[in-house]
Amino acid sequence: MDTGLPKLDRIDLRILVHLQKNARVTNVELADAVGLSASPCLVRVKRLEKAGYITGYGADIQLRKLGETTSIFTEVTLADHRMQDFSRFENAIRGVDEILECHLVSGGYDYMLKFLTRGIQHYQEIIETLLARNIGIEKYFSYVVIKSVFVKRHYPLEKFFEE
Repeated sequence: MDTGLPKLDRIDLRILVHLQKNARVTNVELADAVGLSASPCLVRVKRLEKAGYITGYGADIQLRKLGETTSIFTEVTLADHRMQDFSRFENAIRGVDEILECHLVSGGYDYMLKFLTRGIQHYQEIIETLLARNIGIEKYFSYVVIKSVFVKRHYPLEKFFEE
């Protein structure tokens, strides 16, 4: 399968691994970590950005320091299952800021959503608004997160894409 994207080698993967763990690393530190000199390392990073392997850089925010939030996973089942029903639902929820993730899944329901809200009441207001918009939701089940034991913010690329 030719995707038209540049083929990545183990050094490219190492660059991606290091950048996802610390995007603020200097080019010199990154080059040293992956076994390159600074100039070729920068060329590789720019190539990875241009090809879309790196889509952005960000900061991890410690939400607890800002105030209370509630994470809620929600299973959603649609009433109908035509292509336009899925599209209508996906387009409708794409603009809901409190929905951090949306996954079309196999099994006993259609979508798994991850919400981040100010609390249960805020979540209920969002759900009621979605139901009132008549976007095809037949039923939903909510799972309030009591405690996040851990959340990984990087992918184990070296486990998936070794040469």
